Amino acid sequence: MTTLDRAVDTYLRHVAVERGLSRHTVSAYRRDLTVFAEWLATTPEVHSEGADRAGGASATADVGRLARADVAGFVAHLASRPEGPLAPRSVARMLSSVRSFTAFAAAEGWVPLDPATAVRPPKAPSRLPKAISVHDVERLLEAAGGADDDPVGLRDRALLELLYATGARVSEAVGLSVDDVTTLSDLDSDADDGAGASGAGRADGVAVVKVTGKGNKQRIVPLGSYARAAVEAYLVRARPVFAARGPSTPALFLGARGARLSRQSAWLVIQAAAERAGLAEHVSPHTFRHSFATHLLEGGADVRVVQELLGHASVATTQIYTLVTADMLRDVYQTAHPRARR
Repeated sequence: MTTLDRAVDTYLRHVAVERGLSRHTVSAYRRDLTVFAEWLATTPEVHSEGADRAGGASATADVGRLARADVAGFVAHLASRPEGPLAPRSVARMLSSVRSFTAFAAAEGWVPLDPATAVRPPKAPSRLPKAISVHDVERLLEAAGGADDDPVGLRDRALLELLYATGARVSEAVGLSVDDVTTLSDLDSDADDGAGASGAGRADGVAVVKVTGKGNKQRIVPLGSYARAAVEAYLVRARPVFAARGPSTPALFLGARGARLSRQSAWLVIQAAAERAGLAEHVSPHTFRHSFATHLLEGGADVRVVQELLGHASVATTQIYTLVTADMLRDVYQTAHPRARR
């Protein structure tokens, strides 16, 4: 194992254990840094920077010899790969992984200066999040099912209702446990374990969901009456059916074999409902999240409240949704106002 490989392993342990990043984020860092290391090992001529780097491919095996040209060359390679250039957003994501690693390497003293500081990603075109209308959301939810004698339909309806009611990411929703669905009164009184299992259907408090997001940061999001009823119906009539098929688990949403529903299975649920509703071309894994934010802002919600509900670290991330609603208002104005048309 080279010093670069050992440095990457140390960094990945750091972000997993000390920074508490999710398994999915750590896996993404691992994939990106593996691609970076493999490129360094196979293209030494692109990034040699003089006599001290004349050692060929073996020079890159030493983390202490990483230089700005290595990182810049990697970015240029990703944007012009013979097998197909990556989109600017994908290049930016991979550069972000490399930057995080090189910053850690500099902090640890493995390199004298961070070689990625001055490297900039290609400019990505502005792309607004795609939300669907309230009517289309309702069509999507109805297509999920929910008949009392259909455990799969009850689960799928509860999952989709919860996604739209909370704006949770799909990974956050499938990561929920039964006890994460509770009420404000239970939270305030520090209720006993297990209160969440019945909290979805109780009338003595506002239903909420404890969502664990990126960096294991937890936020409390209200659960509307429709979602609350759907989750309660699932917990009473469907979850026991799935739970009987596998080992005991605290997971809220279960798959066919009684284990926690996977992110991929949740996406298949969304896709199937979209096809039945005739919306397959307009729906992505983030559709419910985008629609949640857009509809709140259209309804007059403050952008900082939406920021908290989405779990965004910066309000700047949330403000992109204000552009969506501004575009809608402009289009309505230009269509409806008699002196807006030329």
